[in-house]
Amino acid sequence: VQLQASGGGLVQPGGSLRLSCAASGSMFSIGYMGWYRQPPGKQRDYVAQITPSGLTNYAGSVKGRFTISRDNAKNTVYLQMNSLKPEDTAVYYCNAMSMGVSYWGNGTQVTVSS
Repeated sequence: VQLQASGGGLVQPGGSLRLSCAASGSMFSIGYMGWYRQPPGKQRDYVAQITPSGLTNYAGSVKGRFTISRDNAKNTVYLQMNSLKPEDTAVYYCNAMSMGVSYWGNGTQVTVSS
């Protein structure tokens, strides 16, 4: 299973970005999909997760600003990020579970700065 993330970039505080992550390759089914982020010099932290049926969960720091969604037909997960803050600056990674195995995508850089 390969995960390809895209959509990162430079945005001003208060702005928005939408990240996408598409899964491809040999896979039976994909269960949970989610997003994590790693700020400069810090550990990778949980951001949000979505089940195959669409149930969502968010880290407290992004709740109300970020929205995770998925298109099961396309094996793609999205992260809509609104009201971005400088502390949201990080490399964002997508994650997917398939048959008990955890897969990670490439990171996409999000920089929030004026």
